[in-house]
Amino acid sequence: MVTDIRDAVHTVEAAAVMALLPARPRLLALGEPAHGEETLLGLRNELFRQLVEQAGYRTLAIESDCVKGLIVDDYVTSGTGTLDEVMEQGFSHPDLGFGTSAANRELVRWMRAYNDGRPAADRLHFAGFDSPLEITGAASPRQTLTALHGYLAAQVDADLLPCTAKTLDQLLGADDRWTDPAAMRDPARSVGQSAEAGRLRLLADDLLALLDAQAPHLAAATSRADLDRARLYGRTALGLLRYHFWMADTSPARMARMVGLRDQMMADNLLALARRGPTLVHAHNGHLQREKSSMRMRDQPLVEWFSAGALVSARLGEEYAFLATALGTLRHHGVDSPPPDTLEGLLYALPEDRHLVDVPRLASALGDTRPAHRVSPYYGYASLDPSHLPGYDGIVFVKDVPDS
Repeated sequence: MVTDIRDAVHTVEAAAVMALLPARPRLLALGEPAHGEETLLGLRNELFRQLVEQAGYRTLAIESDCVKGLIVDDYVTSGTGTLDEVMEQGFSHPDLGFGTSAANRELVRWMRAYNDGRPAADRLHFAGFDSPLEITGAASPRQTLTALHGYLAAQVDADLLPCTAKTLDQLLGADDRWTDPAAMRDPARSVGQSAEAGRLRLLADDLLALLDAQAPHLAAATSRADLDRARLYGRTALGLLRYHFWMADTSPARMARMVGLRDQMMADNLLALARRGPTLVHAHNGHLQREKSSMRMRDQPLVEWFSAGALVSARLGEEYAFLATALGTLRHHGVDSPPPDTLEGLLYALPEDRHLVDVPRLASALGDTRPAHRVSPYYGYASLDPSHLPGYDGIVFVKDVPDS
């Protein structure tokens, strides 16, 4: 079997990735099967540098808060702030160590150095494409909703605005009403279905409609970057209000709607980035896969939803490409050598430390043989599902991840 699949294996490099695809995709998604592994983040950095130099990619998007990501982008494009400040303030998910990662720090440093002295049109951009959500809850819509209102108020007649800034402030109330972590488990603690939240949701929709209606004027009066940022604020504010609504829901659909909304917000951000130009996307395999996602929490019913990758792929077709990443070992988390009859086991038997796998060739070599689905002893490592092979444009395989 090992000999049979050798023709499907290539070096992990940008040129080999492009050779697998019919054309350069607007969104090239590189998955990761586990968060926080510096080896995988270093591989991402290396591949991004090659894509910048060889394939014209100019944006890197990661699974971090889209609003916080603006802080990082301001730094790498114009030097706003310091590297220490950006690493502390520009990344979400502190439990996963995004802001303290040495590889993430090196990425930001390199992007800033690359941009220094270059014309604006040739500069690299950084983006978070996740919504402002953490496991413990969701952000208040205050920051994004008031930023959208402020942008419009400075550019259009006051009579066109659906409300004043004072009205927004009164409806929003104290931010800790929105961010109460108890609301994640107890819908009664959420304000998402209050009268104020319902009014805010309508106002957010009206503000977004006004942004679209005034787009010709706004494009002429402000920069493209400012207009794009206002659109990000608008879709994020409305997405957060939708999320809070379902956080307050008591129906069986509650969790499915919440996780689905998160991926829908991710997809909307990715589609906006795709309109700007070729982008490398890095996130967990589960957010980038084309297949329907599912999970079961404790004694709860199975929850199913479509991932950001599935939603984007439905819109972009071949202009979206997905490279799933898999590991041989992750021994510091108890993940030892994979069984030889699994997909990871077949790749682990090859001599190289890293592989880029041509999935159609791999499928042809396997024929009617279906590898077993590897069972991971560590909840944080998601093994490859052989039934998902048709949804992969390629597989990046890393044989051994050293202790971190």
